This record gives sequence, structure tokens and C-alpha cells, in this order.
Amino acid sequence: MGVRKRETADARKEANKSIAFAKLNNCPTSPRKMRLVADLVRGQKVERALNILRFSSKEASRKLEKLVLSVIANWQAKNPDANMEEAGLFVKTITVDGGMMLKRLRPAPQGRAHRIRKRSNHVTIVLGSTIINNTEAI
Repeated sequence: MGVRKRETADARKEANKSIAFAKLNNCPTSPRKMRLVADLVRGQKVERALNILRFSSKEASRKLEKLVLSVIANWQAKNPDANMEEAGLFVKTITVDGGMMLKRLRPAPQGRAHRIRKRSNHVTIVLGSTIINNTEAI
């Protein structure tokens, strides 16, 4: 690894130490279905996002609910002295990217075969806090 590449990697690691985020890799749901649920909670306060996910009938909402609980735990680990209710946590960014694709064959008429693509996705959630941003500005 070159010096410039190592320095940028170290700078990225240092920036990630102050950010509370969580990742879910290779979730066996298509990215399109996961984005429908992710759009519901983008920009919402954490308590409201958990309520939306808990009462949603989509299968992807169960996995996203676990991921939101994980990112809250990550935030509490990085800010042990802060109070979650006073911090005003909200879902700052949530991205859903395509993951690994399993390719299968399904029999088709006249001896042919159709390809079935079983899609998966990667989800990343980053939390934002209104209190921490206000104290830095002062």
C-alpha cells in the first residue's frame, strides 16, 4: 500500500471513530424492496423510525429495525456519558446498495433454461445528533 493511500485510509478511520453507524451486508432481500422501507425512516427521529419499522408489514422492516437498534447501541458505546433522549438522535443517512447475486437456472419450455437472479443488498445507517452539532457550533 502506498503512503498516500495509507494516509487517506487512516484519515477515514479517524473520521469514522466519531460517527455512529451500522452496516448490514448481504441481506437476502432485493434492494428495491429494502429501499421502499428505507425511504420511510430516512430523516426521522430514532423513536419514530423504530415505531414505523415495528408496525410495518414488510419483511424488510424486521431487518432494518434490528439494524437501527444496533446503530443506537453503537452511538451509546461512543457516547457513554450522553443521554439518548436529550441528544435528539435522527437517521441522518441510510443507503441501500446492491449486494451479491445468486444466479440459478429454472427450466423453461422446449428444453430451454431461464436465469433467476436472487438478489441481496448492503444497508448502511448513520445517526445524527442535534445536541452535539449545536455544542460544536458554540
